[in-house]
Amino acid sequence: MDLTRKRFHVEDRKDLFEKWFGGIGVAIQLYKEETTPGMDPLSPDNPIIFAIGPLSVIFPMASKTITVFKSPLNGYVAESHAGGRLAAAIRFAGYGAVVIKGASEKPLYLVIDERGVKFCDASSLWGMKSTETIGRVLREVTTGSGFRSIIRTGLAGERLVRYANVNVDTYRHLGRMGLGAVFGSKKLKAIVFIGRGSFKLDRKYLAEYMKTYKEIYEMATQSPALKKYHDLGTPQNVLVLNKLGALPTRNFSSGRFEEAEKISGEYLAEKMLGRRLACSGCPVACIHLAALREPTGEPYFYKTTFISYDYELIYALGSNLGIGDPEGMLKLIRAVEEYGLDAISTGVVLAWITEAYEKGVITKNETIVEPRWGDWATYIKMVEYIVYQPNEFYKTAAMGVKALAEKYPAGKDFAVHIAGVEPAGYHTGPTYWVSLIVGFRHSHLDSAGYSYDEKLAKEGKKEVTAHEIAKYVVEEESWRQVLNSMVLCLFGRGIYKDDVVCKALKSIGIDIDPQKLREIGRRIWLEKWIVKLREGFDPEKVEVPKRILETETPLGKISPELIAQAIREIKYMIYEQVEKTIRGA
Repeated sequence: MDLTRKRFHVEDRKDLFEKWFGGIGVAIQLYKEETTPGMDPLSPDNPIIFAIGPLSVIFPMASKTITVFKSPLNGYVAESHAGGRLAAAIRFAGYGAVVIKGASEKPLYLVIDERGVKFCDASSLWGMKSTETIGRVLREVTTGSGFRSIIRTGLAGERLVRYANVNVDTYRHLGRMGLGAVFGSKKLKAIVFIGRGSFKLDRKYLAEYMKTYKEIYEMATQSPALKKYHDLGTPQNVLVLNKLGALPTRNFSSGRFEEAEKISGEYLAEKMLGRRLACSGCPVACIHLAALREPTGEPYFYKTTFISYDYELIYALGSNLGIGDPEGMLKLIRAVEEYGLDAISTGVVLAWITEAYEKGVITKNETIVEPRWGDWATYIKMVEYIVYQPNEFYKTAAMGVKALAEKYPAGKDFAVHIAGVEPAGYHTGPTYWVSLIVGFRHSHLDSAGYSYDEKLAKEGKKEVTAHEIAKYVVEEESWRQVLNSMVLCLFGRGIYKDDVVCKALKSIGIDIDPQKLREIGRRIWLEKWIVKLREGFDPEKVEVPKRILETETPLGKISPELIAQAIREIKYMIYEQVEKTIRGA
C-alpha cells in the first residue's frame, strides 16, 4: 500500500513463497526490491514489511510475525519479531506479507482485512499519551467478527525517538531497532488487521496434519524446557545470570546485583503475578502480567494495573539502573510502555546518563533532575523528558547512547552499544558480543550466543577459540533463518528440530528433506548479508565498548583480540559464500 496516494493493490508472489517459504526469507527479498543504498530510514521510501510463514498459527508456537525495515537507530536493515494475534489476523485475512510505502501528510491508521485496506483519519489519536488507550479506542471503532490485531505506536514514535517501538495487542511488541519512529515518520499511528477467513487444507493431507499437530502439541506441553516459560517466564533468568555473574548491573559495571532476589522471576511470581497470557496458536502461555495494586487516595479504594514483565525489562529497567524495588521497577516499566519506547534502549540510555552525571560529564543543566541509581521516580520523569525533549540534551538522548557519547566524548568509555544499538542483558562472554555484532535483531535471539557462553561456563571451561565462536554463530544463525521463515517462536527451538520442521511441512503438502532445509537457511542468511553489505556495513569496523572489556564475565574478561579474530573468520565465511552465491546466480 502507498500511504502518500492512499492506494493499495494485491499481488500473487508464489515465486517468493515457494523459494523462501515466508517470514524473514520472503521479507528480505521484498526489502531488496523496495530499497536502494543510502536511503534515509525516516524518509517515505523506507518500507515496512510484515511477513508470516507456512506454519503460522496452524502449528503450536508458530505464533510470530516478522517485520523488516531500515533502522533509524543504526541506519541498516533490521528485523523485529512479535507474537500476540498479529500472525493469525494476517493469515486469516488471506495475506502472506504486507508492504507499506510512502508517507501521509496527516495522521492516519489502517484497517486491513480480506477486502483490502481502509485509510482512516487518526488526528484524534495523534498526541494521545497511552498506547493502551489508543488500543481501546480502535477496538471500539473496528467492531465485528474475526481475529483482530491492533498495533500502534505511542508518543515516542510520533516524536521520532529513534528507539520507539510498536505495541502489538497491548502486551507484545515490535520492540527493537526503532520501528515506532518509522511509523511516526509516515504519520502512521496504527494498523488494525482483521482476519475473517480460515485455514484450508487439501483433504488428502488432513489425517497426517492432525497426527503431526498432536505430536508437536504434546512435545510443547510436556517439555521441561518449555515448562519454565509457563511457570516463571524469561524472568527465571534473573537469578541464574546473577549467580553466574552475567546480570548487567549499573550500566554493565558489574555482573551481579545485590538485590536481584527482589526483582527475580520467583519473587514476582510469588508476590505479584496476576495473569498468564498466550499468543495465538501457542499452548505455553509465557506472557506474565504483574498486578500492581495502588491506593487511589480514598480509604480502602485501590486501582489494580496489569503490567507485562519479562527478563529484558527487568535487566534494563531494574538491575542495570540499580533498582531493587519491584513496585518501583514495575511503575517505570509502565511509563516506558505508555510512551511506546523500547525498554532495552531506554534503560541503557538512562544508565549512561546516571553514570555521566555521577562523573561530572554532564550536570543538572542538561538532565534537569538529579539521576541516582535506584531512584525509579526520577527515572520516570526522565522517560518523559526523552519523549518530549525539553532541551538539546534530551534531543540527543532520544537518538541513543551512541549519539550521547559522540556529543559528550568523556562518556565514551562507558557508553554501551553495538553499532549504535543498546544491547540486550546477557554479559555472559565473548560469543554473545560477537553474535550482537553480526546480528540483525540486536537481540539475545541473534544466534543465542549467550547460551554457548553459559554452556562453557557450566562445563568449567574458561578458554574458547575464535574459530569455535565463529563456527557456532554461523551454524546456529543459519538454522534460525529456517525457524524465522516458518515463522516459529524461538522459545520452541528445542522441539522444532530439522526433522520435526520437515514433518510439519510434509503434513501440509510441502515435501523437503533436512539437508535441503538447512541449505535454504544458509542462503537466507547470506541474502540478509548481501543487503547489509550493500548498505555499507563492515563488522570489522564495529567497536566493542570499553566497559564490556573491563567487566568480568563468567568466562573471565573478554579479549578484544579474540572478538576481532572471530569477526574476521565470520566475515571471511560471509564474503566467500556471498561470492559463490553471486557467481552461481
